[in-house]
Amino acid sequence: MSAALPAFAEKLIDRVRRRRTWRDRFLRLHQALEASSRFGFAANGFVYLSVGILLLASAIGMRGQAVDPQGVLYVLAQQPFGRLWLVLIGAGLWAFVGWRVLQAVFDVDHEGSDLKGWVVRVTQGAGGLAYGVLASGVFELLDEVGPNMGAEQLAENQEKASILLGLPFGGAALIVIGLIIAGVGIGNVVMGIVNDFGATLICSRAVCRWVLPLARVGYVARGLAYLPLALFVTLAGYRARSSEVQTFATALDALERQPGGAIMLGLTAGGLIAFGAYALVEARFRRIRVPKDLSPG
Repeated sequence: MSAALPAFAEKLIDRVRRRRTWRDRFLRLHQALEASSRFGFAANGFVYLSVGILLLASAIGMRGQAVDPQGVLYVLAQQPFGRLWLVLIGAGLWAFVGWRVLQAVFDVDHEGSDLKGWVVRVTQGAGGLAYGVLASGVFELLDEVGPNMGAEQLAENQEKASILLGLPFGGAALIVIGLIIAGVGIGNVVMGIVNDFGATLICSRAVCRWVLPLARVGYVARGLAYLPLALFVTLAGYRARSSEVQTFATALDALERQPGGAIMLGLTAGGLIAFGAYALVEARFRRIRVPKDLSPG
């Protein structure tokens, strides 16, 4: 009996030690995923804050062409330590893609598996795909830094549209793409109006009181900014002319050339600055729920 007791105690201690090791590993994974997600929010906020500031400069005549998130990367790439900026932003955007995966696949925001929940999660997944494209483009720019990158992007978009229009039902496909872009824009506007942003933040009532208007203004502005591009792409499909396909930035430029366009561009810039600022707030106060296991929810 006395010989069996130490053996039993040794097994018990070994079991506790293994459980503690597993718990420590889980805590490390939990902390790493949370830190990565917050880094992603910060990178997203920095990009949109920069877009808004440069758009505002365009609206008041301090610089030329308007910019989009891709255009901001071009501007940063040509600054001192430009490639370092690109690496940091690219890493942050990939971290944000990882957060979108947690939302869409693992349902960390507890949206559920009913129709409404799946709609939200599919939207989150589509957003992650879009950010993945942007993040991939960041690292491609490392070898393509130059003054004509904006023109090259426009030419590349029009070349892709030309290839698409050359396919059967290519015009219809381009119309569908334009409608999808419009849907994304309208979805952002609706989210800015009806979404309960406070439920996703861990902050005091005083902080939330001044933060939540940033979210509403930012989402509405970002949604409205998509609509000129959606119009160009849809018209290009309807008229079967790839030359009418524009970039996000050139679509905003076209908006600026309309009567009162500088005012509308300035308001859009202010909204995107609010969106970027809110993303930085999320980097600090967002409720990050890391799944207990990595099984799709």
